[in-house]
Amino acid sequence: MSSGTRNAASGRTDRQVLEFRLGEETYCVSIDYVTEIVDSGEVTTVPNSPRHIEGVMDLRGRTTSIVDPKVVFGIDGDGDRRRIIVFDPDIVENQGAAGWLVDEVYQVVRVDDEDVDDSPSQDKESIRGVVKRDDDFVIWVDPAAVHSG
Repeated sequence: MSSGTRNAASGRTDRQVLEFRLGEETYCVSIDYVTEIVDSGEVTTVPNSPRHIEGVMDLRGRTTSIVDPKVVFGIDGDGDRRRIIVFDPDIVENQGAAGWLVDEVYQVVRVDDEDVDDSPSQDKESIRGVVKRDDDFVIWVDPAAVHSG
């Protein structure tokens, strides 16, 4: 199932993304990867886990690893860390269910392919591109690439 639709008249494809905040910047992921958004709760720390793993939570009877994407992407600032974006377990393959601890979740929006520029980042796998929106930019990340590495 894909959230993209094709505009036959223009040949463009648009996709739906979920926008969220990490530190001072806005990021987005394809809505296809997201199963739910929950309020952050109590996370149980797991000793000797990688630095980007905050711990685990029980979400709907499933042990879910809680990831801090700020560590993954090298983002400064503590922020509010108020929401968790829970991803489809299929994207994290053998690692089980995972969720990202984010400062705030904004909205689901449509993005036209023509509004997405290549990322200037060296990390071409997990940074899908940069979405131009008026005077702002939204960094489009790929959680499947982040969790496969």
